[in-house]
Amino acid sequence: MPQEIWINLPVKDVQNSTAFFNQIGFQAVAVGNERAKLSIGSTTILLFPEAAIEQFAGAKVVDTSQFTEVLFSLGADSREEVDEIVRKVELAGGTIFGKPQESQGWMYGAGFADLDGHRWNLLYMDESKMPQG
Repeated sequence: MPQEIWINLPVKDVQNSTAFFNQIGFQAVAVGNERAKLSIGSTTILLFPEAAIEQFAGAKVVDTSQFTEVLFSLGADSREEVDEIVRKVELAGGTIFGKPQESQGWMYGAGFADLDGHRWNLLYMDESKMPQG
């Protein structure tokens, strides 16, 4: 039987987080009053209030202003897509912690934090320029 993984992400305000992710071009929909489903490709991320995550996990959520528990890395189809998502993140109230830039001559990426401080990495890889060997 194929395994599925659901990522449960603590947020301070499910409604605000849902709006943020929709504003930056992701697909987020409310599921009842206390959670939302964020779909990125074939990955499902469930947005829950922090208190619900603490209850599920039996531990406190991290203070994202001080610590990073996870870095979500997303592939982009082009440099322009990286730039466009960064622009949308800024307009939606997110924080850019890594401005778009080229790396190693074949990668182009950026990093942002969502409204709750969770960190996301965007990366376009031009495989035609990737070193061989």
